[in-house]
Amino acid sequence: MHGFEVVALLLLGAAAWFWHDTIRAREAGIKAARSACQRAGVQLLDDTVALRTMRPARDEAGHLTLRRVYEFEFSGSGFDRQPGAVVLLGREVEMLDIASIVDLPDSG
Repeated sequence: MHGFEVVALLLLGAAAWFWHDTIRAREAGIKAARSACQRAGVQLLDDTVALRTMRPARDEAGHLTLRRVYEFEFSGSGFDRQPGAVVLLGREVEMLDIASIVDLPDSG
């Protein structure tokens, strides 16, 4: 193989990994938003999250990973739309924000 072909294959592999990682992170964001909305007794609208930002960050062990901020909307009455957000560090939920609108029951 020529050098160009090796580089092209590496880039293709990196793109496939990034796409797969992004899909898995989005699924984790949807799961976290859905769970929080169920605990709060509100409805997750459109059953999805939308990526707002994605930046490199370090996890607790110091490893370089991606911090993704997803936005979603929920409704308490079915007639209003309230904003929410979930922040993922890698695929772990770092923060979930619907508490400014809804009082969440303690999970412990």
